[in-house]
Amino acid sequence: MSRYTGPVHRKARRVGFSILEKGKELLKKPNVPGQHGGKRTRKPSNYAIQLKEKQKVRFMYGVSEKQFKKTFLQAKKLKGVLGEDFLKLLESRLDNLVYRIGFANTRKGARQLVNHGHVLVNNKKVDIPSYQVKPGDEIAIREKSKNLPVILSALEGRTSRVEYVTFDLQKMAGNYLRYPEQSEFNSEIDIALVVEYYNK
Repeated sequence: MSRYTGPVHRKARRVGFSILEKGKELLKKPNVPGQHGGKRTRKPSNYAIQLKEKQKVRFMYGVSEKQFKKTFLQAKKLKGVLGEDFLKLLESRLDNLVYRIGFANTRKGARQLVNHGHVLVNNKKVDIPSYQVKPGDEIAIREKSKNLPVILSALEGRTSRVEYVTFDLQKMAGNYLRYPEQSEFNSEIDIALVVEYYNK
């Protein structure tokens, strides 16, 4: 299945979750999209609950179903807690960290910056959004792209960052300090349901 490119707000309403993690998508219309607007009263099955949780995470990180499952299978090979390892791999994607540092307002925008070759990892150009960044790696904007309005605007609007990344305005670069801890993941996500979905 290809990546969804439709309205983000509609997608957020569908799963009842702020994909951009800002809550703006659900302010005007919190109900499910469509003619009936979520008025159906039938209790959802366990499968439906697990599927919805999986879609919440997949939509948030903006990856295709194929990439999402591939990342889950990579997490299964690690020795830690499966759900936590899965989220750590998703958080370690280059496009996600470009977004976390503040070079883009959304993960979709971050993915575009990476695809167009504006991003360096340890002084080497990387144009693969799914590239796995390791703790200690430096993520920077290449010299020719440092004055791009879209990047400057995103940085100006960024008021806070997660604690596992740093940012140096003079160098236009950030560092991925460490893997996020369990308490730093989005509290609205029940990753155990996603693990159950794939472990059937």
